[in-house]
Amino acid sequence: MATIELRRLRAFVTVVEEGNITRAAQRLFMQQPPLTRLLQGLEEEFGVKLLQRYPRGVGPTEVGRVLFQEAKALLARADGLSAAMQRATEGRQGNIRIGFTSSAALHAFVPNVLRRYREVYPQVTAQLEESGSSELLQALRNGRLDVAFVRTPVLGMPELKIERILQEPMMVALPEGHPLVSDSQQPLALQALLNEGFILYRRPAGQGLYDAILAACYRAGFSPRIVQEAPRLTSCLSLVGAGLGVSIVPASMVRLGGDGIAYLPLSLQAELHAPLYLAQRKESQATAMIATFCELVKNQLQDASAAS
Repeated sequence: MATIELRRLRAFVTVVEEGNITRAAQRLFMQQPPLTRLLQGLEEEFGVKLLQRYPRGVGPTEVGRVLFQEAKALLARADGLSAAMQRATEGRQGNIRIGFTSSAALHAFVPNVLRRYREVYPQVTAQLEESGSSELLQALRNGRLDVAFVRTPVLGMPELKIERILQEPMMVALPEGHPLVSDSQQPLALQALLNEGFILYRRPAGQGLYDAILAACYRAGFSPRIVQEAPRLTSCLSLVGAGLGVSIVPASMVRLGGDGIAYLPLSLQAELHAPLYLAQRKESQATAMIATFCELVKNQLQDASAAS
């Protein structure tokens, strides 16, 4: 419906509500003659009489009462549409596509952010996708995701922006009953794993963690003997539980538990941490919805730091 037709409907609704053309004109901040012309135009548009004049005002005809109810609903919808567009402009309504790795989802920070985002922006629909870091970065690059929590820094993707938002310690996952497992739960020196078979997350899927583990082992004076590479960190843990070797995983993975698995902290000398990055396309930084999400992430980080 054209703008002038909406104006006519608004004029008609106001007149019916006021029961008086003069008062309606005052409420609409216009003169009475232009208001009368709007009403006449509306009657001509529908080809029926909509208002009945009385000695002390006006009222709707039978047809006018039907139009009054329908017009009120339509105007409310039109007003709501404007408000929805304003919310979308401000990043408070719409749809956002968020990716995360399985290990990122296990860190308490990520689900807390998603829960808080839903509370603060209830009219934004979040589509969630879980995958490996490499797949998520490619999805960002191809425009299938808006933001992603990943473990791998961006390499060779200048169109992406990535920020490290936190890091967590790494833990050694060993089969239960392994000689290195004791009741003391003392931090384990990386050199203690010299003769162990390693189960690692495949490098193409988790290049950052893979390279960090290898580099730490090299610093400790040995090259790890890799007996198996798994497509997911959860798969690594399953293989550890089956007694096929040991693995090094982010501390948040401990929340999974797992049958037949024991977890030990690494000594500080290992200098081995699992970073968590927030990635997005550089061109999307001007998008209000993505900007509000990234701002909320930063606020949650500050709140978490203040509470710790």
